[in-house]
Amino acid sequence: MTCSLELTHRHGHHIAVTVAGSGVELLRYVYRAEDPWEAPKPYIHPLRTLSGRVVTDYRPNDHRWHKGLQMTASHLSGQNLWGGNSYVHGEGYLALPERVGSMAHAGFDEVSVRADRVRLAERLTWHPHSGELWADETRGVEVHDIDTGSGSWALTWSSAITNRREEPLRFGSPTTHGREGAGYTGLFWRGPRAFRDGRILSPGGEGPGLMGQQAPWLAYSGEHDGADGHATLVFVHSPGNDHTGAGGTHPAHWFVRSSPFAAVAPSFAFHEELVLAPGATLTRRYRVLVADGAWDRERIASRVAGLPW
Repeated sequence: MTCSLELTHRHGHHIAVTVAGSGVELLRYVYRAEDPWEAPKPYIHPLRTLSGRVVTDYRPNDHRWHKGLQMTASHLSGQNLWGGNSYVHGEGYLALPERVGSMAHAGFDEVSVRADRVRLAERLTWHPHSGELWADETRGVEVHDIDTGSGSWALTWSSAITNRREEPLRFGSPTTHGREGAGYTGLFWRGPRAFRDGRILSPGGEGPGLMGQQAPWLAYSGEHDGADGHATLVFVHSPGNDHTGAGGTHPAHWFVRSSPFAAVAPSFAFHEELVLAPGATLTRRYRVLVADGAWDRERIASRVAGLPW
């Protein structure tokens, strides 16, 4: 059974998507600029299940720049569009504000709501700390396939990032710069504190040992504080994601942690840098299934297969 959606736009601040009749706000897409130290960029928080349970965290005390679900770039040609301290090989994490850049909202080309689908089409600009234009991004965020029978709904995120410099943009991560097992960059989810030590599943594996591995999807289940029950988020990597700008596929290398906090990112630069030539465009598409309950592998695989790209 599907549901109707409603959209509320607080201009200059955020867009909220709500399930008609239930009053449950599924997400809030916030696009106003925030603290420069936290690498200002749009983000989704809160993100909720159909029962209204929040499944994201915002500005936790261990990493103030972790904000729900957001596109990030932890190492970008010497700049940090992730936020906070920057990793320097041999020295660890250092407070280097001159490296912290931003992703700025430039406008919406589409903000539409139909009975069962919401679509946002946004233009953004990427900047180093000094403010020059390094990249343009066109971004799509869609809410769809709300299914009360399964207690789940789907979010599809697409980003097309075009290099506007006269030299290559080098996308990396702490791992490409010398820190083992820290390949975080790209679309990043920070889960609630209650989700610490949750269950991690992929089609062929289970547990934190999936860090740095490839798989078409990865799921994280956690148990709520303050309310009985669990929630499951399934992160799905589009099979058509382009690695080089010249065609072909590049399956995700998953960054995933359940301790000391819950986090997932389908990293596009885990083990090696991704180099984007001047004028070239890096395209990525992801899906996030948000579900009430602790789903098993069979149920996840069936739902993922039922949502073709």
